[in-house]
Formats: sequence, structure tokens, C-alpha cells
Amino acid sequence: MSMIETPLMRGLERVLDRSAFRHQIIATNLANVDTPGYRTRDVRSFAGEIEQAMAGDGSQPLFTPVAHEIRGLLERPDGNNVSVERESLLLAQNQLRFQVAVQFLKAEFHRLTLAINGGSTS
Repeated sequence: MSMIETPLMRGLERVLDRSAFRHQIIATNLANVDTPGYRTRDVRSFAGEIEQAMAGDGSQPLFTPVAHEIRGLLERPDGNNVSVERESLLLAQNQLRFQVAVQFLKAEFHRLTLAINGGSTS
């Protein structure tokens, strides 16, 4: 293991991968809000995915993206069940998770920089 390849860095990498994939799914749902028959998709148990990402030991593959149809949503007469409100909320939550992971990653890089410079900030 290299100095940069810490368990925290690997976990954050997996969190960012999962968040980016979910962002893509949500954006696709929003792009198809007026497509007749389109069915909303999402990652099953996203919170569980994030927990698994942080708890992983790095021996498993980083991420196997799988999106599933979401059942139980209100459907319009054209068969489309995308809710702009639901997707907007999920998008905001996902952005927040992504930004938090980026902040942790920046803090970890700062910690490594301090270690490399012998504790000096210059």
C-alpha cells in the first residue's frame, strides 16, 4: 500500500463513484420527465451502498453500477412515473453527499501534505 492509498482514500473513492453514478441516474430520470412510458430508476438502498463503500477493505471491485426501476410511484396517464419534485430532492441530497466526500478527501490530502512537509504549512 502506498502512502496515498489509505483505507479512507479508497472508501472516499468508492463513495464518489457511487454518488456520480446516482447523479447520472437522477439526471436521466429528469431528462425523461416527458417521455411516455418512461419508468423512474435508482440505485437500491443508496445509503447501504455508501456504508458498504466506506466499510470495504478494498479487496472487492470498486463499483458495479446497477439501476433498478422504482415501484410504487404515481403514474401519469401516459405511463411515465417521474416526479420532478422527488428527483430534485434526491439530486440535492446526492450533491450534498458528494460535496462532503470531496471535503473529506481534501482534508486527507492536506494531512498528507503536512506529513510530507514535516508539519510545516509552507
